[in-house]
Amino acid sequence: MMHNTITEYFMNVETTKEYNGYFCSVAETITIVILGSISGLKNVSQMHQWATDDRVSEFFKEKFGIENIPCYYWILCLLKLVEPASLNRCFHEWFRSMVPESMEGMTISLDGKTIRSTEKMASYESPLHVVSAQVSELGMTFAQKSVDGKSNEIPAVQKLLEELDISGCIIVADALNCQKNTAKAIIAGGADYVEDKELLSAMDTASRIEKSRDRIEKRSAYVTEETGWLTGGEDWECLWCIGAVHTEFESPKGKTEEWHYYISSRKLTAEELLHHARMEWSEETMHWLLDVHFGEDYCRVEDRNIQQNLNMLRKAALNLIKQYKERAGSKRSMSKIMFDCLLNPYVISEILEN
Repeated sequence: MMHNTITEYFMNVETTKEYNGYFCSVAETITIVILGSISGLKNVSQMHQWATDDRVSEFFKEKFGIENIPCYYWILCLLKLVEPASLNRCFHEWFRSMVPESMEGMTISLDGKTIRSTEKMASYESPLHVVSAQVSELGMTFAQKSVDGKSNEIPAVQKLLEELDISGCIIVADALNCQKNTAKAIIAGGADYVEDKELLSAMDTASRIEKSRDRIEKRSAYVTEETGWLTGGEDWECLWCIGAVHTEFESPKGKTEEWHYYISSRKLTAEELLHHARMEWSEETMHWLLDVHFGEDYCRVEDRNIQQNLNMLRKAALNLIKQYKERAGSKRSMSKIMFDCLLNPYVISEILEN
């Protein structure tokens, strides 16, 4: 079976300038990078070495029709030519082909991540900061926008919301993005918001207790629709309720606790708040995976385009593995699945099955 769908979705990606003289197309290069990332490879040098192995190159020829593997330098050159905004559009279209047509009621979490290696690079005026949008219940990223530094995250989130189809979804964001204009953008897109805010009152209550080895976590949610007393509440677009989540952690090292406060444009029960607030952490998990599996914070590529494009293609690889785990009901860890693919490229075929 030919798995050329990946390549097809990136056939229309735009480049920053005309290119010729390469026997490997941009779409084929993107395919190599995604599959290399599925195999847990951290950088382009490793991907090139892996792809030129006789067994792997035969796999690319048989399954994707890629006859020639470009050299390390050409892979970098082609990634540099790719226009990140165009790649993001293709990435989004590909994502939509993999998920249910309607995302009604699903949670979309928004958060930014600074690629730490760019903080000390002379070629960057400020660190590269990438804002991502993820469907939390699926654990899959579907769009992103890059900015210079965390201070520019707020307008980037608002712009991203305007570009996406978020109708019927619940948008969760951290305190930084608890902004009136962000709330307006969410409501204008036909969605609802659940955002961190410092508020607390007598509320409807629900609790959940989770145990993991020697750690016990208890989360309690409180919700009320009584918002009239809230100073400035009328300034928030369609503000319907407020809530709080209290989390207690107990382990052999002792007990700790923390509070998180929320405002929402949708009527929520305490149980629903617990669910959507929990989903906000899926974005942080994705950031952690980028660092643990791909060493993103140590990526020394000086070119901004390459950094942005690698970030997006790594997320594409994570999407595919998460979808596979859900479809196959696999309990194997992500690192073990990646290692399986590295040892035998034909395992990748199982990951790519729809």
